[in-house]
Amino acid sequence: MATMTTSVSISIPSFTGLKAGGSTRSTGVKAAGPTTPALSIKASLKEVGVAVAATAASAILASNALAIEVLLGADDGGLAFVPNTFSVPAGEKIMFKNNAGFPHNIIFDEDEVPSGVDVSKISMSEEDLLNGPGEVYSVTLDTKGTYSFYCSPHQGAGMVGKVTVN
Repeated sequence: MATMTTSVSISIPSFTGLKAGGSTRSTGVKAAGPTTPALSIKASLKEVGVAVAATAASAILASNALAIEVLLGADDGGLAFVPNTFSVPAGEKIMFKNNAGFPHNIIFDEDEVPSGVDVSKISMSEEDLLNGPGEVYSVTLDTKGTYSFYCSPHQGAGMVGKVTVN
C-alpha cells in the first residue's frame, strides 16, 4: 500500500522593532513550541480514490445522466439529426446540440408518441429556435415507447428523427 506524506514547516518572522533606516533590534521574544512540521497530511491512494469515486457518484445522482448527444445538422451542412434514430433508457437525458444549417428546433409529433405523453411538455415551441452554434435543448423521456420528432423549419427537407425509450 502506498502512503503519501507531506510535511510543511511555516516560520513567521517578527517585524516589530524595525525602523525606516533598515536597522533592527532584538525584542527578546522567542517563539515557544516545537520546530517540527506545523502540518502533516497522510492519505493512502486507496482513500483518495474512494473519495474521488464518492464525489463523482454524488454528481451523477444529483442530475439526470446524459444518454446521448444528437447533433442538429450534419458536419457537411446537411439538414439532418445525427444520429436520426437511436434508443435511450427511460429517464435519461437527450441533448440536442446545434451543429450546422441552423436555426433548428425539436418538435415531438403528437400522433407518434406513447399514449398519455403531452408533447407540449417535451417539445420546444414552434416559434423558439436554436440560432447559434453549440446552443442546446435537452429533454428527459420517462415513458417507454417510440417517439418521432422533427425540426419544424426543415421538416420538408427530411429533418426528422425517431427515439425508442426502453
